[in-house]
Amino acid sequence: MMKLIRRFPLVAAVLFSAIGIFTVAAQPSNAVATAPVYVPDFSHAGEPLPDGVLVWDDLMKATDATNGQDFARFTFSFTNVTAGNVTILSVHPGCGCTTADLPPVPWMLPAGTNGQIKLSVNLAGKTSIAGVLPKYVDVSTDKGSKRLNLIIKVLPPPPPTPMSEAERAQGVAAAKIDRQAVFKGDCVSCHAKIVEGKYGQQLFTAICSVCHEANPRATMVPDLHNLQVTTSEEFWRTWITAGKAGTLMPAFATSQGGPLNDMQIASLAAYLNAAYPSKVPPPAAK
Repeated sequence: MMKLIRRFPLVAAVLFSAIGIFTVAAQPSNAVATAPVYVPDFSHAGEPLPDGVLVWDDLMKATDATNGQDFARFTFSFTNVTAGNVTILSVHPGCGCTTADLPPVPWMLPAGTNGQIKLSVNLAGKTSIAGVLPKYVDVSTDKGSKRLNLIIKVLPPPPPTPMSEAERAQGVAAAKIDRQAVFKGDCVSCHAKIVEGKYGQQLFTAICSVCHEANPRATMVPDLHNLQVTTSEEFWRTWITAGKAGTLMPAFATSQGGPLNDMQIASLAAYLNAAYPSKVPPPAAK
């Protein structure tokens, strides 16, 4: 009996220890399983994108822009034709005036997925002269990179609508009161806004010919082909800069309320001196 009593503490200790082990094992674990983090593969981003990965509707697109237009917009559509995922890592325009609209990158495209990249080109200050503006955008994926080309054809401004006799008479009456009136109010669009970025002959066509080459030309507007005074670059520069008080000739210099800067005035004077040479011989030397 004494032996049994002596062994009881040992048996109890083993029993309680076992119970504790089972209890701990039965409690839920505090460890949290996290989803694997997706890390895109950049190792092929600088390589050319092989054929048969993304099929584009076109790799070069062109559009026309009218003189003074604010933006040119393009949309490129494509399809992932592989059997797996393709991830667009970045879209890099070739200049700061071009911006891209697309989902956040990295943009994963499962097999067979279609997508679009919309591009906008800011044309502020770029459409004053007709011509072609080439732009590009590089699209980098985990399979390689592809360049998209944009062509913007800036069209020349439409010819101004001829003035009616009533409009012409109204303009002359306003100019008699204030010769700078051609640079104010409704006249601005024809006589001031169209001079940006223009020089020489192009500037003459835009701002001078509307009066001096009009057909018919108003009788109070001088015929530049038959001036009866000696002319020179300085002669033209003086008239362009300050005009002539008491006539319809306005002052074109910005310092006097006109639209032309010094460089434009110098280029216009040089053009006029070459295009309308003086017909009056200089006085004979004594």
